[in-house]
Amino acid sequence: MRAPEDALPLRPTSDGVRLAVRLTPRARADRVDGIRYAADGRAAALCVAVTAPPADNQANEALLRVLSRDWRIARRDLAIAGGHKSRDKLASIASIASIAGDPAALIAQLTAALTTAGTVG
Repeated sequence: MRAPEDALPLRPTSDGVRLAVRLTPRARADRVDGIRYAADGRAAALCVAVTAPPADNQANEALLRVLSRDWRIARRDLAIAGGHKSRDKLASIASIASIAGDPAALIAQLTAALTTAGTVG
């Protein structure tokens, strides 16, 4: 059984959290596909598929739209923090006003959203 802190590839930062993402462009639908785990059982990346091609930043923007839609987070609170031209990305999620300064609360909110969606078991 995985520890709760290892259930998602999220890490707290001073201004929110960082999310490891494995992006699949040119998919059939925009969706969160689940969690990819490392050999030691820790969550390695959230797998997300988007229909957009990996050109002109289209897939990156589609990724942020999917996260915004699925987690009900304002698009302005999301950004690509690393891996702009790679399938492996770091997404930055700014603390939401209601839980500002509390990355643990933000992680709990995101974990609950993924559990409700059936992505995390």
